[in-house]
Amino acid sequence: MTALKVAAFDCDGVMFDTEAANRAYYNDILTHFSKPPMTDAEFAYCQMHTADQAIARLFPDAGEFAAARAFRKKRGYGPYIRYMKMAPDLKDVLCWCRNSLNTAVATNRADTMNRVLEEHGLEGCFDLVVTAMDVANPKPHPEQLYAIMDRFQSSPQEVLYIGDSELDQYAAESAGVVFAACGNPGLSADYHIDQLSEIKSIIASRP
Repeated sequence: MTALKVAAFDCDGVMFDTEAANRAYYNDILTHFSKPPMTDAEFAYCQMHTADQAIARLFPDAGEFAAARAFRKKRGYGPYIRYMKMAPDLKDVLCWCRNSLNTAVATNRADTMNRVLEEHGLEGCFDLVVTAMDVANPKPHPEQLYAIMDRFQSSPQEVLYIGDSELDQYAAESAGVVFAACGNPGLSADYHIDQLSEIKSIIASRP
């Protein structure tokens, strides 16, 4: 079994519980344009995809999409960061990982990720952060994971990716990396975990 060199994390649903924050964020945009709140299906889509993809789903008319996208960028995500709940064991896990591994983020968040890290005291905890802004193709395309492998000169089996959605699963499968599904037993994965601290035993089992 190949030893791991990199632990890479998705943001929403893994590092943070962002349901309250993202629901408020997108519903406030809808309210601004006199639209009803998201349905559960719309919210599930928005949780996994980029902000622009989410806005396109919520505002399928081209003119409304352009207006909503402009409003989103002007409003910003800052007021909603306080609603994000960091996984209680995240900092401990990151400190533990950094003793022997490189750490990375692979997320479909875009211009909000750096501020999220800053406001939650996670600056300097990751060796690389790859967002939707850094690639031509966001997840489920594996480009973010390819960028991580390239940066750390790693083979796919040397990278552990922790995600919680089908997009994460598809990206991991396409890239060939080791995938740990967090809090979602319905995903196809090499490992299933309920909390981040469980990745310590995964990493330790692959000397």
